[in-house]
Amino acid sequence: MKALQFDRFGSPDVIVLRDVPKPDPGPGQIRIAVRACGLNPADWATVDGLLADQLPPLPRGLGLEVAGTVDALGEGVTGVEIGDRVFGPATFDGPTAGGAEYALMAAWAGIPEGVTAEQAAALPMAAETAWHALDDLGVQPGELLLVHGAGGTVGEAAVRLALHRGVRVIATAGPARAAALEEIGAQVTGYGDGMTQRVTALAGGRVDRALDTAPTGGRVDRADQPSPAGGSLPALIGLTGDPDRVLTVSDFAAAADLGARVTHIDMRYDLMDEFARLAGEGVLVVSIARTYTLDQIQEAAGLSQSRRPGGKLILVL
Repeated sequence: MKALQFDRFGSPDVIVLRDVPKPDPGPGQIRIAVRACGLNPADWATVDGLLADQLPPLPRGLGLEVAGTVDALGEGVTGVEIGDRVFGPATFDGPTAGGAEYALMAAWAGIPEGVTAEQAAALPMAAETAWHALDDLGVQPGELLLVHGAGGTVGEAAVRLALHRGVRVIATAGPARAAALEEIGAQVTGYGDGMTQRVTALAGGRVDRALDTAPTGGRVDRADQPSPAGGSLPALIGLTGDPDRVLTVSDFAAAADLGARVTHIDMRYDLMDEFARLAGEGVLVVSIARTYTLDQIQEAAGLSQSRRPGGKLILVL
């Protein structure tokens, strides 16, 4: 099969497309014929050496979330059959991962009718992160939540899940995503000058809780000036009046300095069936910005690392 691999750490330039043997599923695993593979900032961090001392020796594969058709079953696997459409996390501790014609999975859920492979592959990490962040923040039905950075994949998932839970949502996002977020029920304002004042006006007073899903150091006060110390968090703390009512999924250093909360996501993937149900009902959607083929991986990495991809980037096979 064809698969993306890297055999040294560095920038995405070290990723190559090779012909390699198909992986065999172990006990409790399945193998799928991959139709779509979601790309994430974590992919580039892994290529650059993240978890290098915790994973087997190189070469390794790329791609953490996949969707496709079941091709082989490992020992002890039940509840799924050859030919079923599934999605979920790909195993990435071997010489190949999700960015390949075939991939192994140890957790999965069926793809609902009406959901494409590309849409399914966009869900696992964004949904998992957003779900646990909302739980850790303690957002309750009827409260007012500010989601900062709602134009990103985790931010959009958080907005959709919060609205589904009966939470009122104000979202900050750029103009490219504002209309889509308003359409699903969020009140939206942009970044830049006066954001704090605009959020206060929309809220009619104080915000109950705030979730920061923007990239580390995301700018709040001016779009053309360096962010203040702590990035977005000082403004979010000011809007809620309490650092314990602010949680970030990215700016851990600033949170430690300012007393805000953080979510270190332990990707358990025990909610895959729930994510599938919500996707099938149209509640949970992650917008797809662009699709690429395996041999376009460097182009995809460049857009991803720009921090302005405009949605999920997907490899299609």
